[in-house]
Order: sequence, then structure tokens, then C-alpha cells
Amino acid sequence: MNKDVKILVTGVKGQLGYDVVRELKERGFHQVKGIDREEMDITDEKAVREYILNYRPAIVFHNAAWTAVDKAEAMPQAVYQVNTLGPKYIAQACKEVGAKMMYISTDYVFEGKGERFYEVDDPKKGLSTYGQTKSQGEDFVTSILKEYYIIRISWVFGINGNNFIKTMLKLAKTHDELNVVCDQIGSPTYTYDLSKLMCDMITTDKYGIYHATNEGVCSWSDFAQFIFKTAGLKVKVNPVTTKEYKRLVPSQADRPLNSRMSKASLTQNGFNRLPTWQDATQRYIKLLEEK
Repeated sequence: MNKDVKILVTGVKGQLGYDVVRELKERGFHQVKGIDREEMDITDEKAVREYILNYRPAIVFHNAAWTAVDKAEAMPQAVYQVNTLGPKYIAQACKEVGAKMMYISTDYVFEGKGERFYEVDDPKKGLSTYGQTKSQGEDFVTSILKEYYIIRISWVFGINGNNFIKTMLKLAKTHDELNVVCDQIGSPTYTYDLSKLMCDMITTDKYGIYHATNEGVCSWSDFAQFIFKTAGLKVKVNPVTTKEYKRLVPSQADRPLNSRMSKASLTQNGFNRLPTWQDATQRYIKLLEEK
């Protein structure tokens, strides 16, 4: 791919946006513009159109989203504007300038029942405002564009921003035991690894929907135990069910218990799967220690 193509990356202040911009620049792309709310308000249709028509990117990575899952329940209209109308406006503008669009979605589009791995074309029945609005965002992208990639991810962690690993390490300073949910099963996703796959994908015309998380599955309590073990910390993890945890923290959104997602579409299209979540967690904690 020509290294002079114009690339636009939304959500540059977030974990994934930050790593996508870094990866693109490392690969020698010269015209990479990382933007956030200050540069382009994705909930303003006119502003989105003007910005994209003015810049005329060949590729748009749309990572920006409302991700505060619990807070979303109290503000459904605001979340709809960000997670549903935002992708719609960007897709419309991409169509006008002939840009490819990559839209980052989530495991929350599924209701998360049972134990099987969700396929990319399984019915979507998001349980929460966050899950439903992200799902509707997907629907706009697929109905407006032909040249799109949708990547569903889960349990994200990266160097730039807050995440479960950073929270656990912070709590370890003041707690010698923690209650962590044991019946939500999924896969952590390291933005450093994911950004490499995204940059590989964008140079192809293998459009469609993908699931991309680090390999393997665990519960949040398994994940917490592994974090403490890797960091050499003595913290006791008490596994609790979602029901029990909801009693302790009642104002939560409903979360999928089963976030297992099949990576068959990656394999079928010749893309490398991401390293295991354990490997990713070890590299990430080492990086945090170095910083």
C-alpha cells in the first residue's frame, strides 16, 4: 500500500486509537491524522461531513466510542448519539470521499448466554445500552458502505488509558484481598497486538466482520489472579458470581456472561490470530514496570 495515503484515526486519546497511530507511523505511513472530540465531534453530522470532505482520507479507523458501560444506562440518548449516530455520520462521509472504514465494535452486541463461541453472523441481542447502541452502529456501517471492516473486541487493555490490569495493580497497593467476578468468561485484548492486525487488514480488500481478541479465554477472577502472579504480588482473589457482585454494586449494566468469540473469519481470510492473553498480559505488565 502507498505510504502517502491519508489516514484518519478517531479516538486518538483512547487506548486503541493511540496504538493504531503509533503502529501506522512505525510502518512508515506519512499522513496519519489522529483526532479526538476537540477536532471533530462525531455526534455532529455537519461537522463530521465537513472534516472528512476537507481532509479526504483514503482510510478511516473509527475507534472513538462511549465505553463507560454502567454510566451509559443513565444516559441512553447521549450514548446513542456517540455509538450509533457517530458511526453512521462517518460511514456517510466515507462513502462520499470513497474511503475504507474500519469500525471497532464489541462482544456486548451479543446477549452472552451459554458456553459456545459466537460466530460473526450470529444474531445480536445486546443486553445493555452500550451493547445495543454499538450494534446499531454496526448496522449503519454495513448498510451504508461496501468497503468496511468491523472488528469486535473485548476486555481491552493498552498503555494509554485506564483498564482492568491497571485497576488491579492500583488496588493491590491498598488491598490484600479482592472480590472479582468468576462467571463472566471472555478474552482480554491488548491494543498493541490488535493495532498490528488492524494495520495488516486495512492493506487488503478482505472486507467484512471479524472477531479479534487475544487467544484463549478466562474469567475476570482468573485474569486478576494471573495479573497478580505476573506482577509478583500477594493478593487473594475471592471469586464471586455476577449476581453476588450486583448485590454489592447494584447500579450496574447487564453484562454478557459468555463473551467467547470465534476467530474463524480471521483464519479463513489468512490473518494471523493474536498471541495468547497470558503472553500479552506478561508483555504489558513488563512494559508498565519499565515505565
